[in-house]
Amino acid sequence: MRAVELTKPYTCEVVEVAAPTAPSGFVVVDVQRVGLCGTDVEFFRGEMPYLHDGHAHFPLRLGHEWMGTVTTLGEGVDERWLGRRVMGDTMLGCGVCRRCRAGHQHVCERRSEVGVRGDFPGALGEQLSVPARSLHELPDSVDDALGALVEPGGNALRSVLGAALTTDERLLIIGPGTIGLLAGLFAASQGVEVHLAGITDASIDFARTLGFTGVWHFEDLPTLEWDAVIDATSDATSPAKAVELVEPGGRVVFIGIGSTESVIDSRQLTLKDVTALGILSASPALDETISIYASGRVDPRGLIGATVGFDEVGSVLAGQRPAGAGPGPKIQVDPRR
Repeated sequence: MRAVELTKPYTCEVVEVAAPTAPSGFVVVDVQRVGLCGTDVEFFRGEMPYLHDGHAHFPLRLGHEWMGTVTTLGEGVDERWLGRRVMGDTMLGCGVCRRCRAGHQHVCERRSEVGVRGDFPGALGEQLSVPARSLHELPDSVDDALGALVEPGGNALRSVLGAALTTDERLLIIGPGTIGLLAGLFAASQGVEVHLAGITDASIDFARTLGFTGVWHFEDLPTLEWDAVIDATSDATSPAKAVELVEPGGRVVFIGIGSTESVIDSRQLTLKDVTALGILSASPALDETISIYASGRVDPRGLIGATVGFDEVGSVLAGQRPAGAGPGPKIQVDPRR
């Protein structure tokens, strides 16, 4: 089959590889849509920490935001999965450790991450082999584009749930990229007053088209009481700013991961009685995200700027916008193109 392989930093190739099989407990999925994200860009640049701590190495196949149709069943897999449209959990825990037994497979020390960690091939191929236990069925009302937005949506939804806002409270989201915008859409659907702050004109201009209460250049951020702040950036200085901005007794949620260490003054957390929460994975919120998309309460398809084929993946990861792309930050890949 055809697949996209990252052989070294800044080198992405479309190659012919052996088609995957379905060992016991696994399925093979015909991939129909894959989202590209900031993690993929970090791998492309050789900056992803997993490359330096031994959890991943070149060559590798990216792709952890995906959907497709199950075409092959391994031994022991329920036949109901055959022909189903699905997306899959990125996090594949060992299944036997204390964390996995408690339902926290997404933080299993021995976990693999599809297209990210543990040399588990990602979805940038015509087919993908994954454990059946990782599958989540997609209803007909969740089309291909929405299906590939479930994984990032789950991360954003967990961030909003962690902020624990009521409808009379105010949320500030730092970083109007895909996750920040998704978080804003989920929060707004709950009746929360949502503000976003960014630093680039293009991202700010696009965010202003989505109906949020306020969208600001960070340096022009008004002095308001922020009951919760979600940091959805990779800026190492942003977590400290979030703690500084949040109201006493408020909540700070960290979903962005910087390439360098960030520093927070824990005295501020303590003296302001702030609750701080980190979000690593969409895993616990995938089914709820699918349900919200299916209901139409949140429709993030407007965030998709373009859908490309395998041949354009390298240029997208290098930062080039596809010809004719809209203003949305998310680029998706259709392997059938």
